[in-house]
Formats: sequence, C-alpha cells, structure tokens
Amino acid sequence: MDRFFYHAVSLDKSLCKGCTTCLQRCPTGAIRIRDGKARITDELCISCGECIRVCPHHAKLADHDDIASMNDFVYRVALPAPSLYTQFHNLDDPNIVLNALISMGFDDVFEVSAAAELVSEASREYIEAHKDEIEGPFISTACPTIVRLISIKFPNLLPQLLPLNPPIEVAAELALKRAQEKTGLHRDKIGIFFISPCPSKVAYARDPLTVEHSQVDRVIAIKDVYPLLLAHMKAVSRTDYTEINESGKIGVSWGTRGGEAAGLLRDNYLAADGMEKVMKVLEDLEDQKFQELDFVELNACNGGCVGGVLTVENAYVAEARLKKLRKYMPVTVSRLQEDQRSVIPNTREVEYLPVFSLGSNMLESFARLNKAERIEKQLPGLDCGICGAPNCKALAEDIVKGEASENDCIHFLREKLHKVTSELETISKKLEDDPKAAENESMAVFREYFSAIKKDMSSLDKKSDEKRTNK
Repeated sequence: MDRFFYHAVSLDKSLCKGCTTCLQRCPTGAIRIRDGKARITDELCISCGECIRVCPHHAKLADHDDIASMNDFVYRVALPAPSLYTQFHNLDDPNIVLNALISMGFDDVFEVSAAAELVSEASREYIEAHKDEIEGPFISTACPTIVRLISIKFPNLLPQLLPLNPPIEVAAELALKRAQEKTGLHRDKIGIFFISPCPSKVAYARDPLTVEHSQVDRVIAIKDVYPLLLAHMKAVSRTDYTEINESGKIGVSWGTRGGEAAGLLRDNYLAADGMEKVMKVLEDLEDQKFQELDFVELNACNGGCVGGVLTVENAYVAEARLKKLRKYMPVTVSRLQEDQRSVIPNTREVEYLPVFSLGSNMLESFARLNKAERIEKQLPGLDCGICGAPNCKALAEDIVKGEASENDCIHFLREKLHKVTSELETISKKLEDDPKAAENESMAVFREYFSAIKKDMSSLDKKSDEKRTNK
C-alpha cells in the first residue's frame, strides 16, 4: 500500500533469540522469524505491546520520547494519563502528582482525566442522538490500538466507531489553546507532553487515524517519569500546594477497564480488556451478537490503561489504588463548554486499510488467495510456528508473496525427504537387479536426488537445532 505506517515497537536484535513466543501472541500476525531473528511488518503492527509483554528475552522495546526532549521547547505542558496516579502508594490527592510535575520542570499541567470527562459528556449526547442510525452498539475510539485493529481487520465495524476524539487529543487541543492565550508564544515554542502508559499512544501521536495531525508533540513513558516524580512528590507533600486537579471519579476511572463505559451513566454496555478478549468481542460484533447493547469499550491492555507496558506497577494493584483514590472524589468536575465542543468530534474519518490483501488489485488478490489455499491444504495444519510464520495459513500466504518457501515447514520438508528416500530405495533395488540396464536411466536422477537430500537434510538439521536451542 502507498501509505506510511508507524508503529511504536522496535526490536533489539542482539537480545532476540528467534523463539516463537511473540509470534504466537501477536493478534495481527505482524511478526515473522527470519534468519533466526524476529521481524515486524510495519503495516500489520498495531502497537498493542503484547510482544513486549511476553518476550522472555526483553528484545521488544516500546518507542517513546526521552524526558530530555523537554529542552526542545520554551513552554512545556504535561498531559498526565489517569493511570499515572495509580503508580504511587497511598496517594490520596492527585494534586500532589500534578504539583510535582510543575516542580519537575513543566510550566503547566492539563489532566487527560479532565478531558475524559468532557468526552464522556459528549459521548452520552451523541449516543442518545444517533443510537437508531447504526446497526449494533457504538465502539469506543479511546484506545488507538483498537481503532487501528478495526481499520485493518474488521472494516465492517467502521461505521460503529464513535466519531469523537480520544481524551489525549482533546486534552492536547485545550492545553495548547490555554498555553497560547497565556503566553502568546508561537506554536513551535510550546511543547505538549503526554505521559503515557503504553506504546499505543506513541503511535497515535505520530500517525493518528482520527485527525490529520495530533497536537501532542512528545510522548514520554510513565516508567521514565516515575522515579523523578517520587522525589518531587516528597517535597510537595511537605509544603502547601496549588489546587490543579480538575477531574472527578468519571475522569480518573478512564484509567482502568470499564471506566469509560461507566462514565456514560447507562447500564447497557460491554467492556473488554486484553487482546484475546478484544479479538473475540470484535468477531462477535461482526456476527451481530450484541445488537441489544448501546456501547462497547475495548482496551488492548489487560486491566485497561493501568496494564500498559510503560507503567511500573502491577495492573491489579494499580486498579485497587484507583478505586481507593476515587472513593472520596466528586462524580465529575469538568463540564463541556460551548467553546470546547469544536475539539471533541474527530476531523478525519477512519478508513479501511487493506493491509492483508495478497495483490495490488482484486483479480490478483483472488488468484493468490486461491493459490494460498491450495498450498495450505498441503501443509500439516499444526500452526507450530517453527517455519517462522504464526500459522500454516500465514506461511501459505508468505509463500505466495515470495517471502517464504514450502521447505520452511519442517514437517513438509520431512515428508519430502521421506518421499525422496523411498524413490532412492526403488532405484537402488533396480540397480541391484539389473545394474547395466538401470545405469543410464537412473544415475542422473540418483545424483540429483542425492544432492537435494543432502541440502534438505542440512536445512532440517539446522532448524531442529535452532528449535532445541530456543526451547
């Protein structure tokens, strides 16, 4: 496809052992093992972070900006994700974290949880006004990974995506507007920094699907900010601090599973977290199994944003802390104003991205698909991953695209070698019975088969040794 695809996952080849752990867990089949190392297909990666989470060798890394990039701007605004509050033990007031961010070097703070309350209000209004216009429930667009997944794998669900910007973008737009009004600085002098729990938000900032260009300038990881904040929070807690917090239970609850859906103040919803559950829900949505629902919230990370791979705290502990933190909070603090409504709707329709097409046009795709299906029937159907593809179907497609061969399948290769051996045995017997008559007819074939079997046996031994080593 003639399109740039950015993903926020990279590979440290020096650490990669070529095992198949990431291969088996990638929800879109974006990973292949080639030459003993993992490879990520740009257009298939949805930056869910699943491979980072499961890699036993820590070879997968999440791309994000360094804290030192704060020096790139004259005026710096921090956008803390709601999940940031859950990383700290015994935190009973978000203002401590917010003031610590100011102490750390930021000039202003705009809570993403405050923007989440605005999006919740806008969502309630939109669903009520448009619930009879689509078949099935509306689907949240808060998690960029989910939006990207639907755009490449579930195009029939695109009309059900809620056409509203995620809180990260709403917060960025409003924070930028406030900074410009306060300072009068040019746009390139103002830096909008999102403090992220996951690589998904990094991918959104650099290649958004719902807007032409995100106002988020940098995305820094919670795990990088965490140790710096601890020292500043201790200092803040011993002095009087400024009341910065502008969100209540609804906004803060977006940090965990079910928080966004609960903010709609209606019971007719479904909330799922974790890629395996999300894939199942999307498949069921395509089969129209949830027609009675009004809304579906999907989070790529287990537990919601508190389970992101850029956090430091266990997701279940973080979820418990969030429940404790919001216990004495007001239901909501930020209310949608008329002058804020323009930043809520998305300005770019999410389009179908046919990254799974096997050809440059429909005719070529159908021809290649038929060929791939024929090849797949010849493969064992074990989906073992030893070939470097996640399953036999993927290997068949790789073969059709010229990116792999049938001999990459160790089981197919073994069958081939058995066939060659059987034919050699037949020739051998014929030579024994009548050596003179068989010599002219068989020797050339014998040499060809013998050469092939040596080559294939060498390949088979290599793959077997690699598999044993990786295990």
